[in-house]
Amino acid sequence: MDTNTRANLAATAAQARLLGLEMVYSAASGHLGGSFSAMDILTLLYQRELRVDPARPGDPDRDRFVLSKGHCTPALYPTLALRGYFPAAELGQFRAIGGHMSGHAEMHHVRGVDMSTGSLGQGISAAVGMALAGKLDGKDYRVYALLGDGELDEGQVWEAAMSAAKYRLDNLCAIVDVNGLQIDGPTDQVMPTEPLDQKFAAFGWHAAACDGHDFDSIDAALAAARSEKGRPTVILARTVKGKGVSFMENNAGWHGKAPNAEQYQQARSELAAQVETLGRQAGWSGDRLSAALTGIPNKEGN
Repeated sequence: MDTNTRANLAATAAQARLLGLEMVYSAASGHLGGSFSAMDILTLLYQRELRVDPARPGDPDRDRFVLSKGHCTPALYPTLALRGYFPAAELGQFRAIGGHMSGHAEMHHVRGVDMSTGSLGQGISAAVGMALAGKLDGKDYRVYALLGDGELDEGQVWEAAMSAAKYRLDNLCAIVDVNGLQIDGPTDQVMPTEPLDQKFAAFGWHAAACDGHDFDSIDAALAAARSEKGRPTVILARTVKGKGVSFMENNAGWHGKAPNAEQYQQARSELAAQVETLGRQAGWSGDRLSAALTGIPNKEGN
């Protein structure tokens, strides 16, 4: 990956975090911790990896993405907006009465969402079905699913894993956001699931690992998944919950709550500084930087 591509991805992810923060603060509700830990992964997927066309979200030959940890829409919705599926102003509808952007991934009302999710464990099952359908139809699209490490407590995840291995779904790539925390605390205390690489391997998967905040590392893992034949791949992405905001990082208390006014101002200041620094490194114009720092524009675009 060249330097400019890496810089653009980092700046775009920072902008997406800023948008996610504003969504949750405005709605006074939402999940920031696991959204921020996944933002770099989603940014690379939509900006570089997935074969998609925002102008044709229903293209039958497109790659599919399923947000199995479906409560992390403060990551998915900004990512879709920055990829061009809809204007960023629509993010102001997040969890709003009468709005069309629910707190969990919604395929019927949000352009670009391939599967409605929210009940943990079910998203990966849907992704297995999509991948199997692609095989049966002779299609060459790939299916990606993002899970949380806390989500692996769900037995349905492992039932889906068995099915994916049985049908040799090498067009399926699951990515686990291993940030080490879930709503009740550290995952190794709530319900230990390690060693995850050995467990997935025992279920017939190819298991890989990456740094979920290093774009070269994520990119290399995705490339290896594409080359794997005869079995599905899981990428164990080591991340930091709440990445990008100092007081949220590695803090399970930020799994699912909105910041107050003071916390919002601090978080916004930190994220805006990252957008500006990274945007300049990426060579963004003054107008683009200004637009990125505006956050969620109102209906008039201001």
